[in-house]
Amino acid sequence: MYEERLVEFSRERLDGRPIPDGLRVLLVAQWEGRTDFTRLLGLDFFEAGEVHPLLDTSYLSEKELADPEMQAANAAAAEMSEYVKLVAKGGKGWIGYWLHPGEPADRAWRLLELDTEFSFWRLVGLTLAEGAAAEQASYQDEPDERIAFRQLATELAELGLPLSTHDYDALDDTEYRVDPEKLMEELVEAEREKRGLR
Repeated sequence: MYEERLVEFSRERLDGRPIPDGLRVLLVAQWEGRTDFTRLLGLDFFEAGEVHPLLDTSYLSEKELADPEMQAANAAAAEMSEYVKLVAKGGKGWIGYWLHPGEPADRAWRLLELDTEFSFWRLVGLTLAEGAAAEQASYQDEPDERIAFRQLATELAELGLPLSTHDYDALDDTEYRVDPEKLMEELVEAEREKRGLR
């Protein structure tokens, strides 16, 4: 029923890559108007045509857009958008995947969060639902995030989206091979050098 929308979402957000199963479940739930996952995970998936946050310059004035420093930052952000595949609003800003070619191809896609100050954060977990649940665990009424995560994992499983673990401490916490924050800094510096700003 939603195959065309899923294909379009994949093309627009993931460069045509296959949509992970958990993401598929969450997307269909949102398109069906279900709020159960949104309530638990705090995710609002992008609709067709929404601009990638790293490419959005609509909030900048003409003067800012003409500034060479800003142009360097925007060019670096545009290059980063090739690897930062954001799929939803949530958490500190936006959530998605870090798909840099330097990351291992034989494992789950690395999770990533971009905040509204354009800083990158690594999320734990093997799936988007795990990463979002781990993030949400610290915002629950339950002060112990381990207990809060277990409760969220149980609720998600009851809704048909089981996580790989109910144990917060067992969530995948593998470091990136290519650090997004460092790469962004390197790209900005390269763009500044192109513009004679060094």
